[in-house]
Amino acid sequence: MAEGRVVGIDLGTTNSLVAYMQGEKPVVIPGVDGSNLVPSVVALDPMPAQGGRPTVTVGNSARRVLIETPERVIYSVKRLMGRGLTEVKNELKLFPFRLADDVEEGEVPRVQLGELRFTPPEISAYILRQLKRNAERYFGEPVTAAVITVPAYFNDAQRQATKDAGRMAGLDVLRLVNEPTAAALAYGLDRAKEGTIAVYDLGGGTFDISILKLRDGIFEVQSTNGDTHLGGDDIDNLLLAIALDEIHSEHGVDLRSQPDAVQALRKAAIDAKIQLSTADSARFDIELPNGDRYQREIPREVFESLIEGILDRTAGPCKQAMADAGVKPEDVDEVVLVGGSTRIPAVHKLVDELFHLAARGKKPHTELNPDEVVALGAAVQADILAGASKATEELLLLDVTPLSLGIEALGGVVAKIIQRNSTIPASATEHFTTGVDGQTNVAIHVVQGERELAEDCRSLARFDLKGIPPMTAGLPRIEVKFLIDADGILRVTAREQRSGKEAQIEVKPTYGLTDEQVETMILDSFDHAEEDFARRLLIEARNEAESLLTKVEQAKANPAWAHLTGEEQAAITSAQDKLASAKLGTDAKELRETTAWLDRATQRLAELMMDAAVTSAIRGKTMQDAGEDLDDSSISAPHPFAPTEFR
Repeated sequence: MAEGRVVGIDLGTTNSLVAYMQGEKPVVIPGVDGSNLVPSVVALDPMPAQGGRPTVTVGNSARRVLIETPERVIYSVKRLMGRGLTEVKNELKLFPFRLADDVEEGEVPRVQLGELRFTPPEISAYILRQLKRNAERYFGEPVTAAVITVPAYFNDAQRQATKDAGRMAGLDVLRLVNEPTAAALAYGLDRAKEGTIAVYDLGGGTFDISILKLRDGIFEVQSTNGDTHLGGDDIDNLLLAIALDEIHSEHGVDLRSQPDAVQALRKAAIDAKIQLSTADSARFDIELPNGDRYQREIPREVFESLIEGILDRTAGPCKQAMADAGVKPEDVDEVVLVGGSTRIPAVHKLVDELFHLAARGKKPHTELNPDEVVALGAAVQADILAGASKATEELLLLDVTPLSLGIEALGGVVAKIIQRNSTIPASATEHFTTGVDGQTNVAIHVVQGERELAEDCRSLARFDLKGIPPMTAGLPRIEVKFLIDADGILRVTAREQRSGKEAQIEVKPTYGLTDEQVETMILDSFDHAEEDFARRLLIEARNEAESLLTKVEQAKANPAWAHLTGEEQAAITSAQDKLASAKLGTDAKELRETTAWLDRATQRLAELMMDAAVTSAIRGKTMQDAGEDLDDSSISAPHPFAPTEFR
């Protein structure tokens, strides 16, 4: 357990918060300006005249600098966390940030702010330091550890980048908690009801939906889904793009080349969005650089029609999450709304339709401030880990991994070791073998995804298990263990059980992942399910056939072959030829039937070879010694003609 205070932190795209347990209730800690929300904005002050490093400011003070010197300010850095150069370049098309010129593909991108350059984790660390200072000022004592929330669909690179930011801020990151899960914790503490809960989280940069079961103080995530590139920022960008186009067409002014004017217009778009959450209309009124004024009245119904497409993108993940959890809309007892964008009335209407609430006399829950609920839940989780109060001592949180994890097997198929939506922390072990005689090295390719073939999944890591004693294909026993810790970080270990040779890897951040890969993995698995399954069946059938053909050919050199009748030998050879021919085709069913035919034809040969092996094993040995040898043989050498694959 960490010494000193432990707090919960919501490191958000738009705003960040820090909270703690005050008795039996989670409470948000205000900043020096009295506001609970710390804008996730970081600014670099001008270079001091006397030299030295310029001062970095965070929050509202940094946001005020945004309009005057946007080239020295960065916001929404959460969208850049753990992402590659190409992805960041695409993201920056909508933001005024500039990348450092000497960054190469494969390196962590760095953003140029004034004279200095920063990685996204360094920027996030400044935000975390400010939250840490706010808490220390509030408590009057050091804050050393924290639970930090992340979107449920953050991949390993984004999670690791978040942990790195925490360490740079001087915090021991005890746990990363999915944001919807944190919201459920806060909600569960208030409500303490059993049943099924959907947490609909539409924040500034990401959308997450989680289906949870609450029973006897246990929170269990049944499924998660979402979109890593969908949130209030998209609404802001849409309004901004419309305004920029209208200004260009009506006033002949192209503001896109004037960062300060774009930021002033963005602020007006955000203000209009907020106003339309409670008012029937909002008004743009901006003075343009040429002296003209851009004025526009936006009725709520027009606003809602403009953003309908953005909000509709949340429906698909919601339906998929319910399907994964095995529940229907009527089975969901409560829906909790999280994130500032859920204040929009059109979101309430959409959620009502998705979960059939009004028909059941229910409404989505908004009792807790949607901007604060994630931080409140993080504080509850921090209290659980610290064992600091009776309020949380009976609570247990069970989280899940959103995508399946496995390794590439013979023929390029995926052997899934940890299934999607498995509760984490999780550990699973599978046993594999070699596919080639005398094989001394095995390449382990770790993949993530729902497709049947490795080439269609996300590659996480590769490593080699070396030094395996040369043996006949199928004899080595390679144990592969997957371990996912509470933060969703994966460790893979491979061990050859006979020799004890071992290799392992901790999956490190991979910065080449695109949003499309993450967001479409599950949908692709359904779209291509029939095709993928057919391809997998054919590959596996070919693997089995190839292995059996090899074994039969080797068996022909065994003395037992001579003890077969000419008719038996001819039957085996005929079945061999038919299988070799079928292996060139694409009919998996025919291939399996032909494989089974050859397997049956070799039964007599297998019995003769086994008899010879038993006789050899017991010759000149005690019954005990012979028994040990036979036991070992039965473990390491299954039926010599049993198809063996690297699976």
